[in-house]
Amino acid sequence: MKPNESVSALLEGAARIIKGKKEFLEMLMAAVLAGGHVLIDDNPGLGKTTVAKTLAKLIDGGRKSLEFKRIQFTPDLLPYDITGVDVFDPNTRKFRFMPGPVLANIVLADEINRTTPKVQSALLEVMAERQVTIGQNTHKPPEPFFVIATQNPAESEGTFPLPAAQLDRFMMRLSLGYPDRGAELAILEKNPAELGLPELEPVIRLTDFNAAKKAAASVFCHQSLTEAIADIIRDTRIHKSFILGASPRAGLHFLGAAKALAFVKGRDYVIDEDLALLCEPVLAHRVRLRDPRTGGAMLVREICLARLETLSKIKQ
Repeated sequence: MKPNESVSALLEGAARIIKGKKEFLEMLMAAVLAGGHVLIDDNPGLGKTTVAKTLAKLIDGGRKSLEFKRIQFTPDLLPYDITGVDVFDPNTRKFRFMPGPVLANIVLADEINRTTPKVQSALLEVMAERQVTIGQNTHKPPEPFFVIATQNPAESEGTFPLPAAQLDRFMMRLSLGYPDRGAELAILEKNPAELGLPELEPVIRLTDFNAAKKAAASVFCHQSLTEAIADIIRDTRIHKSFILGASPRAGLHFLGAAKALAFVKGRDYVIDEDLALLCEPVLAHRVRLRDPRTGGAMLVREICLARLETLSKIKQ
C-alpha cells in the first residue's frame, strides 16, 4: 500500500467510529506520523478513550495487534504502578521485570493532572527518552509508541497542573469538542464506541504505517517557511505579553507537524496554511503570559499570521 493510501485508510477507518471530527482526526494523525504525543483538554465523555482504542485497532501489528493501555491517574498512584517493577521469582531466585501499562504501543493517560508530579515525571520520561529505568536496567516501549494524555478543564480541585517543562513534551494540545447535530444523531443511532469498535478490523499493516511516517518526514518545506517558523518561535520569546516563550523543541515539533499535516492533506510540500492551522495546537500550551486573563492561543495566532503576512508581501 502506498503511504498516502495508508493515511487515507486510517482516516476513513477512524471516521467510522469518531463521528464528525475530520479536522481533529487530521491533527491527531499528523502528530502520530510526526512521532509526537498529544494532550487533549476536554470534558468527560467525549470519546478520548475511543480515539486511542480506534488507533490501536486500525494498524495490524503482525502476529498480535498493537497494544492499547489506559491509565487512570489518581493522587495515590506511584511511579512503578505505570512503569513496572522488578519482582523476585522464588523458583529462579532472580528478579523478573513486570512491565507497567506505559510500555504499550498506544497509552491513554487519563486525567494526567490528577496524579502527583513524581508520577507525571515518570510518564513524561518515557515519552521523551523512549525508555524506563528500573534499578540498573532500562526497558523500551514497543514501536510505534504514542501517548494521549487528557485533562478536564472544567475541574481544578485536587489537581497537580503540569509545569511548563512537562507541557513542552507534548507536540500538540487538542480539543475533541462536542459533536454537531448530525454526528450526535449518528452516535445515538449506531453507538459506534460500543457496537462498531469491537468489529473494527485493521486497515493497514505496521510496515505501511512506518512507510507513511518516513514519507511524512521527507515532505518538502521551503526555506522561507522554515525561516518563518524560526521567526514565530523567536517572536514568542520577545513579545511583551509573554514571560516564557517557545523552546527549540517547539520549533522542531512545529516543523515536523507541518510536514506531517501536509502529508495527511495529500501534499508533498508545506504551505502557509499548514503553519496557520498548527500554530495554536503546537505553541499555545508552551508559552506563559504576564496576564493570565489574556488569551495565549489568540496571541500566538496573531504572531503567526503577522509573520505569514510579511512573508506573503515579500513573495509579491
